Amino acid sequence: MSKSVDYIAILIQFCVAAGFVVTTMLVTHLVGPKRKTADKLVNFESGIESIGNARLPFSIKYFLTAILFVMFDVEVIFMYPWAVNFKALGTTGFLEMLVFIGTLLLGFVYIIKKKALTWD
Repeated sequence: MSKSVDYIAILIQFCVAAGFVVTTMLVTHLVGPKRKTADKLVNFESGIESIGNARLPFSIKYFLTAILFVMFDVEVIFMYPWAVNFKALGTTGFLEMLVFIGTLLLGFVYIIKKKALTWD
């Protein structure tokens, strides 16, 4: 049975870490140089001059592709423990994984039919 006394070490470690972060930020802010010139305040990206507004909207296709990548990438996370315990899970585990993969394939077919992955 755990007691609240057992968590004192974790609390101390958290306080030390938070204190280090706060102290480091304060010291660098107070001690660091404060010479602001017009050249230093200009945005600079890899030696290329900034042109136009950086807040231009992205195409929704970019975000849709990113979300679909994450969704199908998470599929692999669920398949790894199944593959490790394949023998122990037996036929039931195999059938459950077939249902899981079938559901994902159904979603993939839907994505293809909606042409979500085609770029204009």
